[in-house]
Amino acid sequence: MRLPILFMTTVLAASLLHGQDKPVPDKASEVGFEAAIIPVKTLNGDSFNRLVRLLGVFNAKLSGDDKLRTILVYAPKDVIAQVRRVVEDLDKPGSEAAIGRNIEMTLSFLRCSTRASADAIALPADLESVGRQLRAATQYKDVQLLDTMPIRLQEGKNADASLRLPGANSPMVGMRFQPEAVIRKDQGRYVRFDQINIDFRTQNATTSIHTAGDFMEGQKTVLGKVSGSDDDSAIFVVISLKVLD
Repeated sequence: MRLPILFMTTVLAASLLHGQDKPVPDKASEVGFEAAIIPVKTLNGDSFNRLVRLLGVFNAKLSGDDKLRTILVYAPKDVIAQVRRVVEDLDKPGSEAAIGRNIEMTLSFLRCSTRASADAIALPADLESVGRQLRAATQYKDVQLLDTMPIRLQEGKNADASLRLPGANSPMVGMRFQPEAVIRKDQGRYVRFDQINIDFRTQNATTSIHTAGDFMEGQKTVLGKVSGSDDDSAIFVVISLKVLD
């Protein structure tokens, strides 16, 4: 009769010893911890994610939400204050977090006229779909490529460029771009521009295209048009973008 009792006592002791091997959460180490929500006002997309990665140097518990533009931190009060200061320093255009991916942009300038040209030259294959859309959606029937210009941009950094279009009395084109961030959507990657300014200057006047927004990588987008040298013509600007990994 004593053998079963001895066996059960041994099993119970082994079970207790095994339970003692499990680590007990050290709540004392989190004394003085608190949670804080830090808003991010400027950075988004890949720039926001770079900011979150840079904050990993604090070894604090933190998580970021790009859509809500917030960072949640759980740490001692003094660490939260340091994180908040770093976010304020980096949450601005041109910061280490803001400047990131290189972007290859191509501008195409199309001259459109209501009158068909006898010596019309076919558009390049990659612009033919844009030409068909312009002919279908506007009164312009003749679409010609005036010039193209490649421009290298960098996420989070402003860029300026200029170009004189070919032809007699052609306008001088001044351009300014502010690529805010590379973002991801269900359809693919987009470049978010805070500002795109394109000014066409002649001796008599300056006409401009001003726009902003998200432009899809690999898709040709018509930014807008300016009036040509006569009432029957106009110049359209088309951009295409590629994010360089």
